[in-house]
Amino acid sequence: MPDSTHPPLVAARLSRTVSPTLGYDLNDLYYFVQVVDYGGFAPAGRELRLPKSRLSRRIAMLEQQLGVKLIHRSTRSFAMTEYGRAYYARCKTMLARVDAAQAVIESAHTQPCGTVRLSCPVALLHAHVGTILTAFAARYPDINIELVAMNRRTNVIRERLDLALHSDPEPWIAQDLVARTLGHSPQCLVAAATLCERLGQPRNPCELRSWPSLAFGLPAPDHVWSLTAPDGTLVAVRHAPRFVTTDLLTLRKAAVAGLGVAQLPAAMVRDQLDDGTLKRILPRWSPRRDVIHAVFSTRKGIPPAVRLLIDFIAQRFEALQDT
Repeated sequence: MPDSTHPPLVAARLSRTVSPTLGYDLNDLYYFVQVVDYGGFAPAGRELRLPKSRLSRRIAMLEQQLGVKLIHRSTRSFAMTEYGRAYYARCKTMLARVDAAQAVIESAHTQPCGTVRLSCPVALLHAHVGTILTAFAARYPDINIELVAMNRRTNVIRERLDLALHSDPEPWIAQDLVARTLGHSPQCLVAAATLCERLGQPRNPCELRSWPSLAFGLPAPDHVWSLTAPDGTLVAVRHAPRFVTTDLLTLRKAAVAGLGVAQLPAAMVRDQLDDGTLKRILPRWSPRRDVIHAVFSTRKGIPPAVRLLIDFIAQRFEALQDT
């Protein structure tokens, strides 16, 4: 039984789409198949809610373009020619494939699937993104994740990435790319409880200068903590760390071991603060928060799975602001 429960698939979606190579309108193929399926122009016109004359005219144009007769026309009977029967079989197959192709696209919109390839700095991965990505993968089993952990700048287009995550005050954006701010990574100064017992809690940033310190990053002549006072004043605290590393997990271990004060993402030390292993130092003075950006190309549009992941990460970072 012909399917007339929906508007004509090709007619509705392709709307006078003419093949520049073959020279015919794909809608006419659809009309031809419907006329055959319903056994004539009149019944097909009633089901499609189109005038019989319009269907007849469109099929006649198709026959003229093809140079052959597809249908024997008479007032008493409806029959296909030999060419018509062969053409009908192939048109039917082609339209079914068009319908299947459209269904693939529609299912991608309703139930995103596919693979998302992204890069992320190692530190950001340890602090937040690793946990966020595993939660995303668990919620959306039809989406595969390909994660490249790296600390260098990435070229999204050349390296065939869907997006790159960065943690910078300002995003680094190349041509043909856009950046979306996903959120902020709250930071805090912490030290081992044993160290605090020995030295006592500092009352202001100046007293930190007598404390041993740890630093994240590369060795440098000058290491600075940028702190915001309760009244909004910005204070730069210079320190000479005894331990410098580019790995946040190692930095946390050094802090837990009592080697010195460290600035770490709040999410990475939540458990240690809860169990008392670490103590917050100068809790009313806030270190500068890292700004998290997603950099991606819009040259070919954003696939639904990629957009879903970007929104998911943004929602998780928004939740962090309240903790």
